[in-house]
Amino acid sequence: MARAANAGVGHMVTICTRITKFDAILAIAEQFENVFCTVGIHPHNAGDEPEVTPQRLIELAEHPKVVGLGETGLDFHYDNSPRDIQERSFRAHIGAARETGLPVIVHTRDADDDMVRILEEEYAKGAFPGLIHCFSSGQALAEKVLEIGFFLSFSGIVTFKNADDIRAVAATAPLERILVETDSPFLAPVPNRGKRNEPAFTALTAACVAGLRELDQESFDQATTDNFFRLFKKAEGLKAGDGE
Repeated sequence: MARAANAGVGHMVTICTRITKFDAILAIAEQFENVFCTVGIHPHNAGDEPEVTPQRLIELAEHPKVVGLGETGLDFHYDNSPRDIQERSFRAHIGAARETGLPVIVHTRDADDDMVRILEEEYAKGAFPGLIHCFSSGQALAEKVLEIGFFLSFSGIVTFKNADDIRAVAATAPLERILVETDSPFLAPVPNRGKRNEPAFTALTAACVAGLRELDQESFDQATTDNFFRLFKKAEGLKAGDGE
């Protein structure tokens, strides 16, 4: 936390990936004034966690520190959980997002076609906010999710040598829809690639994306801060001072 503050990181969201461990995630958010959390089940864990309903997610999200739903979505790269269970879990999170107005935090890997299908089907039932976290797809998916008002969050991947497609999206996506993140403890940005990631390293990712967009750092930092509070509206009333 001290290193994050020194790097200019003002506010953070710690992500829930197992609803059975939500209490531990919530405890982190409660410990620090400038840390918020989500509640949800990662697609990797959808098969071995209790099947969740929108109502259960809504109940847990009533806590003032819970500002989003997820991490949820689809991962057909590892297929750690059956795909039909991943989809049912994903739709439950979307249902809760639609009901509460909290953003759904979406993980997607090697599942772009199904991701678009589900998002379009669910959006037809009613709008809901969200973001594609740790964006690692191409322009086609970016355009689809931007059309429905989603945000895109970029991790340390954007600094990797072979990430030209991701950098192209980071350079051209609307500035008002961009966030930066760690995906901690994974995906530390260059020059720390391979090390355990941490919130302070977000500054390196922010510097990379600002450079891609030919923006001065202060302007980019302010834009991503503003975007954070526009997406995580519940955090706006709880924020601690100014930050990046």
